[in-house]
Amino acid sequence: MSGIDVGEELGARAAQARALALLRIRSRALAVVITPAAVAVVLFAAGAQGHLGGPVWDGVRWAVAGVAVVVLLVAAAVAVSVARARPAMSPTVPVAEEGAPDLYRLVRDLADRLGVPAPSAIALTPDCDSWLEDRTHRAPRTPRAHRKRPKVSPGAPSGAAARSGTSGAGTPSGTAGAGAGTPSGTAGAGAGTPSGTAGAGAGTPSGTAGAGAAAPPEAHGRAAGEKAPAPVLVIGSPFLWWMRVAELRAVLAPVVAGTGSAAHPDIAAARRFVRGLDAAVADAAAPDKGPLRAAPAAFTGWVARLLLRACREHAAEMERCVAVTASMRAQDVDYALRIAAQEQVGLAYAGWDRLLTRVALPAWRMGRWPSRLDAGVVSALTELSRRDRLADGFTSRLGERPACDLLEEPGVADEATSLLAARLFHGGPAESGPDWAPVDWQQYPEEVVDRKWRTEAARLHRVLDAMGVPPASAADPAVPTLARVMEHLAGPGEPGEELAAGIGAAVARDDARAPAPGPAPQPAAGAGADALDVWGPDPLPLFPLQPPRTGTELLADHVAAMVCCAAVDTAGAAPGLDWLDGPALLVDGERRADLVTPVLSLVEDGDPDPLRSWLAEVGVRSDKPVRLV
Repeated sequence: MSGIDVGEELGARAAQARALALLRIRSRALAVVITPAAVAVVLFAAGAQGHLGGPVWDGVRWAVAGVAVVVLLVAAAVAVSVARARPAMSPTVPVAEEGAPDLYRLVRDLADRLGVPAPSAIALTPDCDSWLEDRTHRAPRTPRAHRKRPKVSPGAPSGAAARSGTSGAGTPSGTAGAGAGTPSGTAGAGAGTPSGTAGAGAGTPSGTAGAGAAAPPEAHGRAAGEKAPAPVLVIGSPFLWWMRVAELRAVLAPVVAGTGSAAHPDIAAARRFVRGLDAAVADAAAPDKGPLRAAPAAFTGWVARLLLRACREHAAEMERCVAVTASMRAQDVDYALRIAAQEQVGLAYAGWDRLLTRVALPAWRMGRWPSRLDAGVVSALTELSRRDRLADGFTSRLGERPACDLLEEPGVADEATSLLAARLFHGGPAESGPDWAPVDWQQYPEEVVDRKWRTEAARLHRVLDAMGVPPASAADPAVPTLARVMEHLAGPGEPGEELAAGIGAAVARDDARAPAPGPAPQPAAGAGADALDVWGPDPLPLFPLQPPRTGTELLADHVAAMVCCAAVDTAGAAPGLDWLDGPALLVDGERRADLVTPVLSLVEDGDPDPLRSWLAEVGVRSDKPVRLV
């Protein structure tokens, strides 16, 4: 037996030992519940046999019996609440097999080579991450006969507010663990092997058949004849567009290997136990409960949190061992390629983060959502490779077959994940509308960048009007000019403070007047569990990309927007898009990235000289009128 096989065996046994420890916690909780009933049975049996007689013991017997009944009723209510609580599912875009037969074939071939059950389905997530997720808990709201997976379609993200108890490959370091993901911190950690580790997702119901790692014969015997869907493989959509087919296969190998542990009955039962407690805690914390439900829900949540604290260490260690086992099992599959592929994981993570925060976020704030984010990440990463010498040479891979070719309609999948990204990171509506429309990359400079600049410039002048700031030109006081802004900020006193407060208040008012996100679309008949969406009527961003901006930061943005408008209107400049930095000002076809420093000198220090020098260099006339929205 090789060292890898020994390591896999030891990791599997350690994971099973931790799973058994979790199940013992469940058994001890059950023992505490039935102890009063057992004592009552003993007391009544002793009385029936002529022992412990007399009125005192009769009173004790009936008192213990009453306590036992109350404890059993409360325990039954808690058990029902835990059983009825539905663990959260990750918002994803389902991928039907008919929409990606090559991708399904690749995953199944990978599972066969690893000797593990193949994932039951594949879904996409708008993030640089991949994991396995159990979706067998709590039957979906659609009838069982209609559980047919739909094709990928825009606006059909699935699941609730957060992923349930899993984390996968795709962090910048290329490591990942399968965590229990509970509020009490029962999250797993992946082991840092050279090939990177990846976690196994949440387990399947106890008794599923499959190749469980190091499962004893009796465990397989218990699973005989029973089959349940394996976990769903969730793949980060940026991986499909940036990675090549061979690289994607190498990155997914440790993740797919986790289905072996997910099929183990003890690990699956332990995961179900932890997920049920996690769901009960979340259900207890949900608002809008009537007075009759609030107190029982609070008690159920207290009990669940108590048990979760007892499970924390064992659950985290179990998931770490599962991740190690999956990594060891995948060592022989594309080992050399996986090292290079993990570099692409880190690069994709960096490019995706820049694309969301610098490019997508300004569009979302304007009521537009870029419909080809995954295609944009290729451009962003190509640009990053050009600028960063450490990434030099990565673009030579682009001649190989991209992993998105494994999809029949990559454009449709890109649009669906792009809309889901807007909902996750910005809280946008579920469907397009008059104030929430898609935008192509070719239209981005004109419909997002130019509109953003002129909207902010108009807001700046409205605040100046409200403050009673006189116009720069007495000849035509109604004409907005850059000179008016510069003269006010360079004036005596501290006008960089009053104006900043006014801008912050104006932005807050405009945000409050923005239309609220519409209700989530209901799944069509036959859509299946993966199309289920329970966001609610007014979803907030689950993962905000940026903290709230200060008044000074907002003022600097608005002054820079006014400068850009003046450059476009008076110096022949043009709005543009930088794939890594977002909205850009193009002068003679070249991006001018040196505007930030002179603007900050004016806003923070009241010094207009650096900005005047910049304007003179570019040829901008600050006294000329600027077109606003």
